[in-house]
Amino acid sequence: METILIDINCDVGEGVGNEVQLFNHISSCNIACGGHAGDAHSIREIARLAERHQIKVGAHPSYPDRENFGRVVMDISDRELKEAIMAQMDAFINVLVKENIRMHHIKPHGALYNTLAKNRHLAGFFLDAIEKYRAEAILYVPPASQIADEADRRGFRIKYEAFADRNYNEDLSLVSRKLPNALIQDPERVARHLLQMVREQLVKTVSGKKIPIRADTFCVHGDTPTALKILTYLSEELPRHQVYLKK
Repeated sequence: METILIDINCDVGEGVGNEVQLFNHISSCNIACGGHAGDAHSIREIARLAERHQIKVGAHPSYPDRENFGRVVMDISDRELKEAIMAQMDAFINVLVKENIRMHHIKPHGALYNTLAKNRHLAGFFLDAIEKYRAEAILYVPPASQIADEADRRGFRIKYEAFADRNYNEDLSLVSRKLPNALIQDPERVARHLLQMVREQLVKTVSGKKIPIRADTFCVHGDTPTALKILTYLSEELPRHQVYLKK
């Protein structure tokens, strides 16, 4: 069986406080920049922790919406969104520069991530907001998305992302968190879901259909209630299938 190296990422700095445990089982992290959660202190502490664990550090900007944890589409102007993203990125980079830590990637959060996947116009404004980091950072994007196409056209380096703990619709969009089957919380089910994407480049949708999917990095949400159980199980199970973390 061919050995495969993969990247597993986690959204962190969101107030759960489980980073010390999670960082033993992942290879990259996405740190909240103050939009939906986080502040300079949490960015600093988690970036330092990531460095100690040799975890790649990424920015996780969002709609400026702490009340809804960035998981609701905001009715704000393009200009307001662009300014909010730029402010979050500035706050993030200011901390990393002081700590002499390199930013590896950028990954939008929540409702913004899902909107950018479908809205090329908004994707363009987001890319305008992070343009000055184009040469420095990789952009984590969903496959078959508008932001992936637009970022590639503009010369951004991209990595396609899939979700180990989320169910998919047939158009490769994520099942809405409003629905009871949005999350996959059982570690064994997550492992089967992930291994099929890694080994077969297929994902089984909620309708039961298997759809081709290409991914370079795989996310387990840090605030999924069973996140630590999932990652601990994956650390034990994946090597049995010759799948290992790429540090």
